[in-house]
Amino acid sequence: MLIRSAVTALSGALVLSALTVTTADADSGQGDTHIVKVVVNGGKPVVVGATGYKTFTLSITAADNSGIMDAFGWVYHGSFDNPDGHAGPGSDTPMACSPDPISESTSTCTTDITIGPRTAHDNSTAGTWHVWTSVDANDSDYINLDSASTFLMKRSARLTADASPEPVAAGEALTVKGALTRANWDRGTYDGYAGQKVKLQFRKAGRTTYTTVKTVTSGTGGALKTTATATADGYWRWSFAGTGTTGSANAPGDYVNVT
Repeated sequence: MLIRSAVTALSGALVLSALTVTTADADSGQGDTHIVKVVVNGGKPVVVGATGYKTFTLSITAADNSGIMDAFGWVYHGSFDNPDGHAGPGSDTPMACSPDPISESTSTCTTDITIGPRTAHDNSTAGTWHVWTSVDANDSDYINLDSASTFLMKRSARLTADASPEPVAAGEALTVKGALTRANWDRGTYDGYAGQKVKLQFRKAGRTTYTTVKTVTSGTGGALKTTATATADGYWRWSFAGTGTTGSANAPGDYVNVT
């Protein structure tokens, strides 16, 4: 574990809601230094693809009557003492704090964290992550929290949609196919995601919103297939709400002309 003066560092993912903690709640601390709010990725889940890297912002707001001197943060999955997935700015890397910590009692400190699907975690670490933070005040007060908050780290999902025949006569049956896949962090690929509820949606030409027509369950390899009645020109798509470990996804709309 990273340890400095009475300070340590770590962090976490769905997104977290604002959290207020007092020194009495901390894993260690002294004085009136306290965490006002922790925000990961602007309050949204961190969704990571099968390849490449994802950069998101960790923001910690802290207060002390003497002002905040510095802050440190890190994110991790599993237990603090033995994380099975982790990412962060590194040991003794300070977060940037504003306003001027010497003249204000409350400061918001931020840092960017970059994580890759095969460098910091694997499929088993999708889900709830934790935020570790350590904050020092100008009067030597401090607070260290092993888990200042939690957020969701998710595997990204993809959807395709294909409606046929095109064109189709009004009142006739339309067949809509597609596939739901999600990132495999272990292999760097997108694999079929079976057994998931996926909505078939339609947007009439000239409109801006989709309406759900029916819900189906993805099959082997994430395959999707159903029929619907063609009534008007418009776009057909599949929509997946996501799970605690997998992000949401919408297929590009497939336009069908109704004659």
